[in-house]
Amino acid sequence: MRLVNTPDGFGLVSRTLHWAMAAGLIGTLVLGTRIADMQPALANLWLYGAHKSSWLILLGLVLLRLVWHRISPPPAPLGVWDALEQRLARAAHRLLYGLMIAVPLSGYVASSATGIDVMLFDRWVMPRLAPVSAAWEAAGFALHAGLTKLLMAVIVVHVAGALIRAWVGDGTLRRMLRG
Repeated sequence: MRLVNTPDGFGLVSRTLHWAMAAGLIGTLVLGTRIADMQPALANLWLYGAHKSSWLILLGLVLLRLVWHRISPPPAPLGVWDALEQRLARAAHRLLYGLMIAVPLSGYVASSATGIDVMLFDRWVMPRLAPVSAAWEAAGFALHAGLTKLLMAVIVVHVAGALIRAWVGDGTLRRMLRG
């Protein structure tokens, strides 16, 4: 079993990072959507900590994945693509990566602005990224919410594209599942 990507397929490291991030993103987005409507209280405070910790882990994974793509570049797309489809796919992937960085950072800034420590696994206090300020907090959470909705939309487009390509039978999804 190959660890690195080849010109024809994804290696185990790329596939593991992809599916771990997919599962983590879905879980974190579901949790974030749930706590967005909650009133913070002592009984549910741990959910906020779990959400922040999972986003910080996902941020680390996306950065690791970007480094891994430099070490082991992904294979070329399969199937017949016209120039517009190639540009749209590239733009969607760049937007997806950008949002996977921007969403946790905007939440981190907003959480820092509340004045409450941002904790990783209820153990380590993370450095503050913003001054304690109602204006920073409101702007940060508004940005976080908007970027999160955009991320969800891009994920839907990404999954739809993968399913369409699987339906057409070009092997892209199979390659991401099996290498």
